Amino acid sequence: MTSYLSILKEYFGFTSFRGIQQEIIESIGAGRDTLGLMPTGGGKSITFQVPALAMDGICLVISPLIALMKDQVVHLRQRGIKAAAIYTGMTHDEVLVALENCIFGNFKFLYVSPERLSSELFQAKLRHMKVSFITVDEAHCISQWGYDFRPSYTQIVTIRKLLPSVPLLALTATATPAVVEDIQRQLGFREPNVKRMSFVRHNLAYSVRRVVATREQTVLELLQEHPGSSIVYTRSRIGTYELASWLSSRGISAAHFHAGLTHREKSERAEAWQRGDIRVMVATNAFGMGIDKPDVRSVIHYDVPDSPEAYFQEAGRAGRDGAPAAAILLHDSRSVATLKRRVEDNFPPEEYVAQVYEDVCCYLQLAMGDGYGVTREFALEKFCQAFRHFPVRAYSALQLLSRAGYIEWADAEENHSRVMMSCQRQELYTFQLSPAMERILHYLLRTCTGIFSEYAYIDEREMGHTLGMTEQLVMEQLLELSRRHILKFIPRKFIPYITFVQRRLDREDIVLPKNVYADRKHEMDERVQTMIAYLLTPECRSSFLVSYFGETDAADCGVCDNCTGGTPVTAPVMTDEALMQRILDLVAKEAPSSFTQIHFPDIPDSRLGDLLHRMKEEELLPPSLT
Repeated sequence: MTSYLSILKEYFGFTSFRGIQQEIIESIGAGRDTLGLMPTGGGKSITFQVPALAMDGICLVISPLIALMKDQVVHLRQRGIKAAAIYTGMTHDEVLVALENCIFGNFKFLYVSPERLSSELFQAKLRHMKVSFITVDEAHCISQWGYDFRPSYTQIVTIRKLLPSVPLLALTATATPAVVEDIQRQLGFREPNVKRMSFVRHNLAYSVRRVVATREQTVLELLQEHPGSSIVYTRSRIGTYELASWLSSRGISAAHFHAGLTHREKSERAEAWQRGDIRVMVATNAFGMGIDKPDVRSVIHYDVPDSPEAYFQEAGRAGRDGAPAAAILLHDSRSVATLKRRVEDNFPPEEYVAQVYEDVCCYLQLAMGDGYGVTREFALEKFCQAFRHFPVRAYSALQLLSRAGYIEWADAEENHSRVMMSCQRQELYTFQLSPAMERILHYLLRTCTGIFSEYAYIDEREMGHTLGMTEQLVMEQLLELSRRHILKFIPRKFIPYITFVQRRLDREDIVLPKNVYADRKHEMDERVQTMIAYLLTPECRSSFLVSYFGETDAADCGVCDNCTGGTPVTAPVMTDEALMQRILDLVAKEAPSSFTQIHFPDIPDSRLGDLLHRMKEEELLPPSLT
């Protein structure tokens, strides 16, 4: 351990390990396949970065989070550690250079997205690397019984066959006992070896708050009760903006965050929140991975998550500094009905999925028997308007068709920006250029080969970092160079697309395998039932959550609302669910064009209006209905 401790202090500034970090490091250092269960904030990165620096060769890190991979590579390089990353969106030349550096450049870490593992180029170059061990982050993604199964993770088994003697470290913050067993089986562990850190957070007070007035007012009251930095999670992208604006108008500094923001917007807002310039981040679940802010005093869930895994991970971002913090879940009479409806939204009837497949083929004008390998841009909103589908269910159907192997569906894939020179090299000396433009052109000519004959991919943020400019200034200068016809500049954009993995079939031939549809629907239903039980339980909420993850001997926390004498949540009224179904039936049958055409004599207009507004926010109604 002397070597490990010296590395910990030299590179990371710590004098001792926390929790089970030392156990995991010693296990993987001894060459044993190891599964580490560490809740959010447990310091997972230390468990593979320290032993990798102590061992000969390079550590292969498999992670699904591109932004987190990039950030970790930057942080390692800042510490003088050679690290590289390969992920979807890189050019062939960029990938080749990164792999060659890992073979010949004495690199210590290679981060790879699971989608890259099946690449022939990657596998060929991997054979020439001296790999110390393999790290699989978010290891629950390999289990079909996990809440976030990703088919691309199954490629890890191929890599293990290429490197049969190399030990593997799997890490996850959320895994039930069944998932723990499945992870080890799927990853081919040579022997069972699990290192568990207690999931109990003694400083974190869980509670469920019944909404009496409005959710917005309840959030405001909670923020007044719990001073300090906060995250408010909501499911709706529009909702993040509306709530952040509402809070700001009442004197609470807040910003919104979701996956649809540009990279620059995400970075600026996250950094402002990290610095404390913004007190509250109102966000979807796109915010949080890789965020390491220790002094978050409260995490508030505006909507109930679909699973205990998601809730535990998001709530666990509060109080990482060990000081008292609160995890609060908002709840009203509609919560149970909404949770149950999400199961149906995520797993619509199989006949509906087949209908969506047929409609997509018609929308893209794909003839019967054609389509193998065809990739087309696909705007979901326009498709739903053309074929009168509800966006939420249509999205779920596309996901199921993708998992079943009929299509590959990528929602809003980000393409890199591209540039190509419009003039000849000798003409560059005839232009009157600003100093910023000259520096950008020098950078492009130095780093982009073949830029006079073909487009080259660029990263404005990386350019700005190298040149000492802001990303915005780089963009502005590139646009000006384009306007002056010195170069052609195509800014990055988000393009959703569909690739047909096999030829077009009859809708009757579309079959969803049991492990894609029936099994996973059952699993989601069980998770939803667990969340409903969490809402209603009179027992200790901390003990309830950790027992779900197999820790059955935990004592009552003494700080949650139930332990401190909070009033147990009563069973909610279920009438909203029936009314929502009644509205959906009417919309499907009569296809009204406005809310004013929806009326029930036995339902007060005020209640109906509130429910219609909520259904619109949750994208349960067609976009054309206003």
